[in-house]
Amino acid sequence: MKNLLIVLLCALFSSSPMAKDRLEVYEDYELGSEIMSITTVRIDPNMSDVYLAGLRESWVKAAKIQKELGYIKNWKIYGSDLPTSGDFNMLLVVTFENSSDLEPNKQKYDAFMKKWTETDKKMSEEISAKYPEVRTLTGEYRMREIILK
Repeated sequence: MKNLLIVLLCALFSSSPMAKDRLEVYEDYELGSEIMSITTVRIDPNMSDVYLAGLRESWVKAAKIQKELGYIKNWKIYGSDLPTSGDFNMLLVVTFENSSDLEPNKQKYDAFMKKWTETDKKMSEEISAKYPEVRTLTGEYRMREIILK
């Protein structure tokens, strides 16, 4: 009798009439408006500092200008504490306020190019031409927060 009671209680709690096998957007969860553009990068062993030095003068410099102009919300670089495990060991992340910030915009482009000098452009091209010697891009992702209710 005791075992039967235990089985019945387990069945009752495991098959609750409220349980759903699938959630519905806007009913069970919301989608955040921020968009994160994430690039996964595999840095060759002992080359992280070389790659970071190049990023500082190219990608970071451009991201700072974009943030100053209000085109992006933020940018970050994440490095793995375990650099030789997995498919990537560094993340380059740019956060946009919403998806409309990803649309092409001539006025934004022109304003950025006023701040991005010809010297910056030339230096960035020289630096990025050497990136294949120290890293491999392994993926590009656009992520959005999922907010469960």
